[in-house]
Amino acid sequence: MNFQPSELTQQISHAAKDFANQYIKPHVMEWDESQEFPVHVFRELGKLGMMGVLVPEEYGGAGMGYFEYKTVIEEISKVCGSIGLSVAAHNSLCTGHIMTFANEELKKKYLPKLASGEWIGAWGLTEPNTGSDAGNMKCTATKNGNDWVINGTKNWITHGKSGDVAVVICRTGEPRKSGNATAFIVEKGTPGFSGGKKENKLGMRASETAEMIFDNCRIPDANRMGEVGDGFRQALKVLDGGRISIACLALGIAKGAYEASLQYSKERYQFDKPISSFQGISFKLADMATEIEAAELLTLQACDLKNRSENVTKAAAMAKYYSGEVAVKVANDAVQIFAGYGYTKDFPVEKYYRDAKLCTIGEGTSEIQKIVISREVLR
Repeated sequence: MNFQPSELTQQISHAAKDFANQYIKPHVMEWDESQEFPVHVFRELGKLGMMGVLVPEEYGGAGMGYFEYKTVIEEISKVCGSIGLSVAAHNSLCTGHIMTFANEELKKKYLPKLASGEWIGAWGLTEPNTGSDAGNMKCTATKNGNDWVINGTKNWITHGKSGDVAVVICRTGEPRKSGNATAFIVEKGTPGFSGGKKENKLGMRASETAEMIFDNCRIPDANRMGEVGDGFRQALKVLDGGRISIACLALGIAKGAYEASLQYSKERYQFDKPISSFQGISFKLADMATEIEAAELLTLQACDLKNRSENVTKAAAMAKYYSGEVAVKVANDAVQIFAGYGYTKDFPVEKYYRDAKLCTIGEGTSEIQKIVISREVLR
């Protein structure tokens, strides 16, 4: 495996870094404090191809691979985890699901708008009482003639209110029975489909997280993806890619916190010495650097397998699990290095600290990743 970045990957890295520093960095705390979801930023990212990184060119996407995708998410997340999260969710969940499982007609209809950033995508699996227990979902779709009628609620949905189109996995069979769910595409403005409560979160505050409510929402059978009952199997495959996304997000947050700490440790003097000269600080930096590099190698391995269309379930779970935990630890150590200043909003590490925790929860908790990994190694 050769993980040396190609010339294309380096170019994408520079473009994402420049965009983040120019258009995102000046507003990070403003958006965080107000919980503003800056839709205009995603329109601009779409013009650069970053809202359809993996979408083939024939559907208006950039037609790139997972190494380039990793770079985009990572560079944006170094500056703002919220924007990185939204770019990741849009690319890997809604867009990724349609790209992988929709028929040609649906791909041509939706992918160009999603890849350009004209439309923002949402993806609905989680419900108020069924997080990890997705097989027991209460949101149902019932066949009625040539239509389906959806009733129920989804929550913790990225872009649940502002998304222009959503992929929704609904129960079409008995609870906890095999093959009991089906995936549908629902457009914003469809009668009976509305956004609900927007969550007031610890971190990732500029990435919108909200309910999606369905009240006798009628959609045509043409908006169904795949066979009836195939929705949960599709969701698991989509989550494999989504977990790589969260690993990249976690890496970006960890690297941002580490780089800020490294710079600060050289500039902050105590006892007439930079604090980086004290073993207590230098050892923290050594641990941070080592753990980030290990997390990056796991993530690159998952990206490589995904590019080669090989089974990525174990690798994606390992990358997501380890990178998420590393992001939390690195952000915690970063606050410690900044000490009192790290506890204030005048310095960047308190936000890394708040944002990092989501990486151990979203798209399958760390505990769920352990279940996935243990199942794979015990096969």
